[in-house]
Amino acid sequence: MRSFIQAVALAVALGSGLCASAQEAYPVRPVRMVVPFPPGGAADIIGRILAQGVGDELGQPLVVENRAGASGNIGAEAVARSPSDGYTVLMAALTSHAINHTLERRSLRYDLERDFTPVAIVATVPYVLVVHPSVPAHSLQELIGNARANPLRITYGSSGAGAPQRLAAEMLKRRAGIDLLHVPFKGSGEVIANLVAGHVLLAFESVPAALPHIQAGRLRPLAVTTAQRVRLLPDVPTMDELDWRSFDVTSTFGVLVPAGTPRAIIERLNATLAKVVQRTDVKERLLQQGAYTSSTTPDEAAQRVRTEVAMWARVIAEVDLKID
Repeated sequence: MRSFIQAVALAVALGSGLCASAQEAYPVRPVRMVVPFPPGGAADIIGRILAQGVGDELGQPLVVENRAGASGNIGAEAVARSPSDGYTVLMAALTSHAINHTLERRSLRYDLERDFTPVAIVATVPYVLVVHPSVPAHSLQELIGNARANPLRITYGSSGAGAPQRLAAEMLKRRAGIDLLHVPFKGSGEVIANLVAGHVLLAFESVPAALPHIQAGRLRPLAVTTAQRVRLLPDVPTMDELDWRSFDVTSTFGVLVPAGTPRAIIERLNATLAKVVQRTDVKERLLQQGAYTSSTTPDEAAQRVRTEVAMWARVIAEVDLKID
């Protein structure tokens, strides 16, 4: 009997050792980072900058895969259905996903809070209100006056029904008492391309996506949606300065893994991301794109997801937003 017990104990110990060794060895092959939006947007830019550093630290490539569509839902669903082994991660635009959680609850085939485990919040990105140069407005007040005089003549672009860009524009519409015509696209890259071409006239777009075109004179900035001015756009006033209180719209970006991923793998990814976002070169590259780095524990990241879901549910109710 004693021999049997000893044999069982040895087997358990060996099994635990094998599991620990497997987790310590992670990763033993390339890791796939799914960006659920097209190339050119903030999620894609942030993901690719982080992927290089994380791959170097892990000793395995972090391969970026763009799986765009349905306001980020196609890529998010693909990750939610992936094995919980740490080899598929989501570069999440958490603000967009949190909005979708409320706005598209009946049609979503995944649950943001149930089907994912947050690894870390990695960056926040401010938004800037930009117009095509053909719009006869050089200030927010002039834009509002023009829109009041020409109902539904000013079109605005966004990357989908649940995009932060759309929520910001709908907040402006409701609070200013103006009518703007919504034109949805698949991602920020398409929004910017059509805005620069003059196919749409206005957008609340992320600073990383809009900045090169502002600098080149292809877009005109009117206001940023943060409480303080953005370092890369020092001459552009905040909505708060223009007496638009509580108009603080930013995008939060984080890395998520499928629910059930071993805690040891989550901790390894979290520690690696924390190390990468603190690197001076990474912080500067992201800041040059208008993204402010962040570092959290997995538990802090989970709390931030819950906060985002609750906050955007309130905004959706405020503007009475419906899916087109």
